[in-house]
Amino acid sequence: MAKVLSVKLIVIVSLQLHIMNYYQGVHCLQRFEKQPSYSEVNPGEDIKLDCIIISKKGSCSWQKDNKPVGIYLKKYEGAKNEEEGDCSLWIRAATLEFDDGQWECQVTASDFTTQDALTSTPVRLVRPRIEFRGTQLQPGQNLTVSAGDRAAIKCLSRHGNPPSRLEWYLDKDDVTAASSSESLPESDNPRTWLTTSVLDLPLDKHHHDRTLYCVAVHESYPTKSQYVKARLDVTYPPEVKLIGVPETDLEEGETVILKCETDANPIASVVWRRAGNLDVASLEESLQFRPISRKDSGTYTCQARNVLGSSEPLTVQLDVKYPPSISSVGRDKMTTATLFSPVTFACEADANPTPNYQWLQRLPAAGGGVSSAADGVETVLVRSSDQMLILRNVTYEHQGEYVCRVTNTIAGTHRFAQSEAVSIQVVGAPQILREGGEEVIAAKGSDATLRMVVCADPRPEIVSWEWESNQVKAGDSTGKYQAHELKKDGREDCFESRLQVGEVEPADARNYDLLVKSDRGFDRHSLRLVVHEPVSMMTLIFSATGCLLISFLCVFCAIHWTRSDKRRFLGRKDYRAADLESEKSDLNSMAGQKPSRMESKLLHCNHTGPGEIIYSPTTGKTSHVIIGGSSPEAMKVRLAAMVLQPPTRV
Repeated sequence: MAKVLSVKLIVIVSLQLHIMNYYQGVHCLQRFEKQPSYSEVNPGEDIKLDCIIISKKGSCSWQKDNKPVGIYLKKYEGAKNEEEGDCSLWIRAATLEFDDGQWECQVTASDFTTQDALTSTPVRLVRPRIEFRGTQLQPGQNLTVSAGDRAAIKCLSRHGNPPSRLEWYLDKDDVTAASSSESLPESDNPRTWLTTSVLDLPLDKHHHDRTLYCVAVHESYPTKSQYVKARLDVTYPPEVKLIGVPETDLEEGETVILKCETDANPIASVVWRRAGNLDVASLEESLQFRPISRKDSGTYTCQARNVLGSSEPLTVQLDVKYPPSISSVGRDKMTTATLFSPVTFACEADANPTPNYQWLQRLPAAGGGVSSAADGVETVLVRSSDQMLILRNVTYEHQGEYVCRVTNTIAGTHRFAQSEAVSIQVVGAPQILREGGEEVIAAKGSDATLRMVVCADPRPEIVSWEWESNQVKAGDSTGKYQAHELKKDGREDCFESRLQVGEVEPADARNYDLLVKSDRGFDRHSLRLVVHEPVSMMTLIFSATGCLLISFLCVFCAIHWTRSDKRRFLGRKDYRAADLESEKSDLNSMAGQKPSRMESKLLHCNHTGPGEIIYSPTTGKTSHVIIGGSSPEAMKVRLAAMVLQPPTRV
């Protein structure tokens, strides 16, 4: 691979012209129109060294490093218009080994008597160059260094007189302070200087892709300065971060794009893997699910790798939520169970998050039948809150339709599924339902009705009410006792049995047994009839009178106790009559009213006797005026007590 080569072609032209030519009275000497200049060329490319002579009469020749150079086809070729003064030289397929050096363009004199030789100004000040680790960086070449290293970068400026001043810039930031410079005479020309600057720069990944400039400042440059630059290629192992990780519940059917954003130099390769799976999930930076499904739930790991190493693996957990779906509640839609036998149903459902289960029994609607959601209102009874419905002792109350309801919550929204109905049919001996109270209360002389519900499949053959030695079968009566025929209850296979007792007497208060029988068995249960005699009017009057007398007595005692307490308080002699007006004002302000005429009159009369209490009636309430000796502070306490609570001793 060819390296980029800068061929320094410093041309010293030595022209000796000594021509005295008279042509039509005109005297002409050879001179330069264009001299060779400093040039750079990449290896393998062609370059032209310009050398134009005015009034050329002599012959052209070229030297390299003070040695003559011949004209060779396809290597060193002269210009085609040499007779017109063009002594330029083409260098074909330039190489560092043969063509790098100082080139001179020479023209012989017009004749041996003419001294018209000219010497061009040598081009010795050249563009600076950057070296790193002993190698010159060619134009367009990167400066490669590992992150965390301290790079010693060298910049050289040659053939300056006086020496060039070298400055360093990282993009627009001046970093010259981190460098050290020295200038030494050139070995081939001690009158010029070689200036070297070494930049000691710690580099990390944040310096990657920035541009480093070495600027040579000298008055000989057309723009007073020349620069050379290099792009920093800072290498570092990969670092990754995850983008697109769901922050809320992830529901099945949504689109999910996980991105493993990689920062690395050189470029790293990315691998996505799923925990528990040897296969690679993705080799792209992005892992996409369009859409995501429940089977995509799992733990995914992202890792990047380049020649410098691997990143720390990053893990993301995808927990795909989905609403419940019921797969089975059993093979049979109808289950027939014997009374008091066990029955079990299992509700199999799939949901994430884990759902809650309920087994609901549909209750009979008003007027018979079973309520359903299609009717607008569904009456249900929660029989179980587990996945399994276990009825250890089935009774006729368990007979009917059951549904399994499964619910969970996704993103704050309740989701549910409900199974098809399954039914339980109970068969066996009759059963009297123990519901309602254990006794019936009736007033003496009124009719009493005793009711009980009996369930049976098959229907009971014998239904009778019994007490003491008496028995009345359903549909029969005896005296004031009548047993009604069984009446259909709202529930399946259930009936209501009633015994009516007319004009009950205290002697009718007893237990009445209901007996039901079938070929499957029998059941018996009792209700107690309680008979209350009516209360006479005189008893009510005496009771009311007694309550009133007790109330009046309590009020009288309270008033008497309050007055006695006040008299003892007013008997004190440290009360001044002069304080009465202020006390009266305080009392009126607290009561929110003006003093009555009678109160005003009392306030202005002279009392020389001991303190006493005078009650003056006013509209709506009684005002208390206190006359006699008492201190203002005590009065304040008394007033507060009179308003807020019964008087207390002070």
